[in-house]
Amino acid sequence: MKRGFRITGRVQGVYYRAWSRGVANELGLRGTVRNRLDGSVEAHVEGSPGAVSAFEEHLREGPSAASVEGVEVLDSLDELPTGPFRILPTA
Repeated sequence: MKRGFRITGRVQGVYYRAWSRGVANELGLRGTVRNRLDGSVEAHVEGSPGAVSAFEEHLREGPSAASVEGVEVLDSLDELPTGPFRILPTA
């Protein structure tokens, strides 16, 4: 299952991307995460439906320094890289 997410709130400069990578790795997901110029964070993952759902729940909480206001579920049609979960440059 592939899914994308756009996370808003205080999610940049608070370890959100590195934290997301750790969560994704623990859940056995592959994909990417990046900061967006509008201040949001965007993640795209692929894995079992249960792992993707668990990842979404974690995104809604975020790391302790974050203040998540919303998580928008996106269709993830992007070609995801193979290998470990990656942090991409800001877009």
